[in-house]
Amino acid sequence: MKKFLKIINNPKIKCIFLLAFLLLIYSTICAISYAQNISNNISSSVFRLHVIANSDTEEDQNLKYKVRDNLIKYMNTICYNCPNKEEAIKKAQEHKKDFENIALQTIKDNGFSYSVNINIGNFEFPTKTYGDISLPAGHYDALRVEIGEAKGRNWWCVMFPPLCFVDVSSGIVPEESKEMIQNNLSEEEFALVSENSSNNIKFKFKLIEFFANKGLITAKK
Repeated sequence: MKKFLKIINNPKIKCIFLLAFLLLIYSTICAISYAQNISNNISSSVFRLHVIANSDTEEDQNLKYKVRDNLIKYMNTICYNCPNKEEAIKKAQEHKKDFENIALQTIKDNGFSYSVNINIGNFEFPTKTYGDISLPAGHYDALRVEIGEAKGRNWWCVMFPPLCFVDVSSGIVPEESKEMIQNNLSEEEFALVSENSSNNIKFKFKLIEFFANKGLITAKK
């Protein structure tokens, strides 16, 4: 014990510990800053659709998919050719009542009487995968559709770039859709969201996830 105390009281050892501590603090700050910037850049390029079922019963989950299908059909007529995220959000805001009416009519047609709550805003999302494209946890602008009590499992897609309109049953997003994503992200950001990336990129993706899950990455104002 005395030997240990003698070692840690050595001025050189104290200096080494101090430098190591400062390096750790600096590295952590840099990592958080990097994760914050990348997360904000990705989220600022994406507009999502989020549909939440009334409950987890089979009937409510099936209804959720029917509402989703009809909303996507309508979205395809107003948002598919939007040149950027801002235009997609503008279109969604202009037609917000139409989304609500379509959802309500679908619910009624299937014999239910649930209410529908639709919001366009910035919401927190966990890490989500769409085919071979993954988006890190964080805050994203989205059109959120809540059916009834909205206590069931949710479904999501990307409204811009338009990933909602592609078939990803094969687990692969078509190259045309990837090009649209790539055109709205930097090379590094696209590598982060693409499954076909290096171990270094995957580590950076996990870094973003870690800080987002710890609440150290907040919504972009």
